[in-house]
Amino acid sequence: MSNHLEQETKKRRTFAIISHPDAGKTTITEQFLLFSGAIREAGTVKAKGKKSKKFAKSDWMEIEKQRGISVTSSVMQVDYDGFQVNILDTPGHEDFSEDTYRTLMAVDAAVMVVDSGKGIEPQTKRLFEVVSHRGIPVFTFMNKLDRDGREPLDLVDELEEVLGIDAYPMNWPMGMGKNLLGLYDLYNERVELRNTDDDEDSHYLPLNEDGEVEGDHAFKDSTIYTQAMEDAQLLHEAGNEFDLEAIKNGKLTPVFFGSALTGFGVQTFFDAFVDLAPAPSAMEDENELEIEPTDEQFTGFIFKIQANMNPAHRDRIAFIRIVSGEFEKGINVTLERTGKTLRLAHTTQFMADSREEVEHAYGGDIIGLYDTGNLQIGDTIYSGKRKVKFPDLPQFTPELFMRVAPKNVMKQKSFHKGMEQLIQEGAIQLYKTYHTEEYIIGAVGHLQFEVFQYRLLHEYNAEVDMTPMGSKIARWIKPEDLNPNMSSSRNLLVRDRFDRPVFLFENTFAENWFKDKYPDVELESLL
Repeated sequence: MSNHLEQETKKRRTFAIISHPDAGKTTITEQFLLFSGAIREAGTVKAKGKKSKKFAKSDWMEIEKQRGISVTSSVMQVDYDGFQVNILDTPGHEDFSEDTYRTLMAVDAAVMVVDSGKGIEPQTKRLFEVVSHRGIPVFTFMNKLDRDGREPLDLVDELEEVLGIDAYPMNWPMGMGKNLLGLYDLYNERVELRNTDDDEDSHYLPLNEDGEVEGDHAFKDSTIYTQAMEDAQLLHEAGNEFDLEAIKNGKLTPVFFGSALTGFGVQTFFDAFVDLAPAPSAMEDENELEIEPTDEQFTGFIFKIQANMNPAHRDRIAFIRIVSGEFEKGINVTLERTGKTLRLAHTTQFMADSREEVEHAYGGDIIGLYDTGNLQIGDTIYSGKRKVKFPDLPQFTPELFMRVAPKNVMKQKSFHKGMEQLIQEGAIQLYKTYHTEEYIIGAVGHLQFEVFQYRLLHEYNAEVDMTPMGSKIARWIKPEDLNPNMSSSRNLLVRDRFDRPVFLFENTFAENWFKDKYPDVELESLL
């Protein structure tokens, strides 16, 4: 193990931000970029009014700007306090949860943003289950303290009850909304004041041994301060103990309060995060061999593919999580799936929509590879002779289906190119009917179809007719079991993009009828 690799790996922090839509996930990403000095002013996420032309730095796709939601995971690298931080801002919208699931396979920690007015919402619960399954640390940020929300004790109780994880409040709100005085900071033993009279947003006052702020301050006479101090001290004595090992195993979540919109409490949160979150750790390959980030052999896997991040150049970027070794520009690697050698000469790191060429990167880093179509989601790449393959990434079985055809027959070429490139991103799946070769696309949620249609038109100049087929149950069968006569109006026979036969059943009744009729044929879903 080289000292150089060890030092570089220790400096890495790679995390995804998860939340329900509108909880403030993109806004908190903006604040991270602001505090790191990566941007000079935070953009306005929604930016729907005529006057505002600012958009969130991490929402780079045109449709995201128009709708004010994130529908694709953004990747950003920033230097913060001596750490190299890789931030992955995931789509909050449930129709894009597959993209989020795969992103969560490429990170070492998760930041969960909760709207303090709403508490734990269904989408957050689903995403937390994925994080929990991986056993990675979760840091919770209770957002929107600048508005009146629910009682902090209720929020922490709900967090523990609904998600089944122990919580440790690192700080405690002194009021909220218009009555927000500041934060009683247990972890740093100080009060972080929200002071609207000063130029600075806040300032810090140390606590004495009794947990009180020394000196004469007007806010000390307030019942809000007294109540917050009592609550915080009670939690400190009667609540869970601070346990770094439990945090690193995903059993205990440190809870922070603040407001991403005003930036209040965000820097305190981020400072604690880089101190407490783990550096990249070993990942198991398919043979359950532990590959350490400090191993000399370069290894990594593709967890996301994005077409047209730069519409002017029609580029296609494959995002890679480096698992071990050192990436150097021009390195030769083997693509495990094909055994072919690739030279990684054109690579990039991101600050949302801006990017720069990468000369060196290490375990934990996320880099983008310019790809002409060689790479697929889930691919492993490695240097040297020892073969490595990381486990397959999760794929969802689509539930909604549409027939798709180009409106203009003369634009078949751009239609086919657009279909091929957008399908490779993994959010939409493509099928062809067995005999007539009609295109059918499948997705987990309806918004994916809208984004797909929008991007075909605006990125490939291909206008399409889309005919809804409703929900279907997609089941794969082995080619040797296939008899085309099995197809009927209630179970449409199609091929997926790898030419594997798939039946689209109208409903559970149709699927069960098929199982009764062909008991020896095994039906499989994707997962």
